[in-house]
Amino acid sequence: MPERYGSWTSLHTRFRRWAADGTFDRILQAALAKADAAGDIEWLVSVDSTIVRAHQHAAGARKGGSGARPWAGPEAD
Repeated sequence: MPERYGSWTSLHTRFRRWAADGTFDRILQAALAKADAAGDIEWLVSVDSTIVRAHQHAAGARKGGSGARPWAGPEAD
């Protein structure tokens, strides 16, 4: 960090205090309000769930409970 900002411990303390007291949230809300008033934000969002993939193991999940099947080993096939 540049020396003009002080010691890193002071910066860390200030960062934690501002994060805890909501200062960063207020800064973000003010920036969003300013950008929205200027028309710089497009609030329309479209989500297409057909592009969301399930985990590879989700397709083979057993219905009716979470009980594990006993494995008989390769000789059982």
